[in-house]
Amino acid sequence: MNTNFDFLKTVDKDLYWIITEAEKLYRDEYFEQCITQTRRFGENVCKNVLGDARTTESTFDDMLATLKDMSTGEEQEKEFIDDLYFLKKNGNTSVHSVKVQHDGMTALECLQRAFEIAINYSVYNCGANSNILKFRFDTELLVTGKKSKKTLAEKYTEEKSKTYNTKEKNKKTTTPKKTKKQQVYTMKTATRKNKLPIFWIFVGLTSTISIGMIITLFIIINFF
Repeated sequence: MNTNFDFLKTVDKDLYWIITEAEKLYRDEYFEQCITQTRRFGENVCKNVLGDARTTESTFDDMLATLKDMSTGEEQEKEFIDDLYFLKKNGNTSVHSVKVQHDGMTALECLQRAFEIAINYSVYNCGANSNILKFRFDTELLVTGKKSKKTLAEKYTEEKSKTYNTKEKNKKTTTPKKTKKQQVYTMKTATRKNKLPIFWIFVGLTSTISIGMIITLFIIINFF
C-alpha cells in the first residue's frame, strides 16, 4: 500500500516504519495512538539531527532545547523546530490523557507536520533529492492507500465550481418569477343621439309664437 512517506524509505528505513505505522493507526481510527506514534517519530528525527552534538540530553524536551540553541534563525529551521514542538506537545497530551479524545483533526495535523519534518530532514540533513520539496501531503492517499489522480489545484477548482453551481441553483429556485400582467383596454363607443335637444325645441317653439304675434299685429293695424 502506498503512503505519503514512501520517499523516506530510501533515506531512513527506521523512521519510515515508525511514521507509516502512525498512518495505519489513523486509517483504523486509533487517533490517540497515531498522535503518540508521530511524537515518537519526531523524537527520533530530533535525535538524528543532533547526532554527535547530543551530550547529556536524555529527553525529547532537552534535545529540542539544544536544537533550538544551535539554530541559525533561518525560517526553514524555525518551522522545522516548531513542527517538532507540536508533535511533542500533542504526543505528551495524548499519552497522559485519562480519557480517549478520538481527536481525528489533531491526529491529521500531526501527520501533516510529520510529513513536513520528513521532507526537511531528508533534503537538508540527509542530502536527498530536492525534488522532494515539491511533494504535498495527500489526505486521500492517507485514507485509501491510493494516490489521488487530481492535483490539489484541480481539486480546489472543482470544489469551487461545485459551490458556485449550487449557489446559482438555489438562487434560481428561491427567486419567484415575475409574471407579466396583460393589460386589457376596453373602449366604449359613443352612440349618436338622434333626438333633438330640449334647448332647440324651446327655441323653435318661441320663434313660431313670435312670428305669429307679428303677423296678427300687422293684420290688426292694416285692416281695422
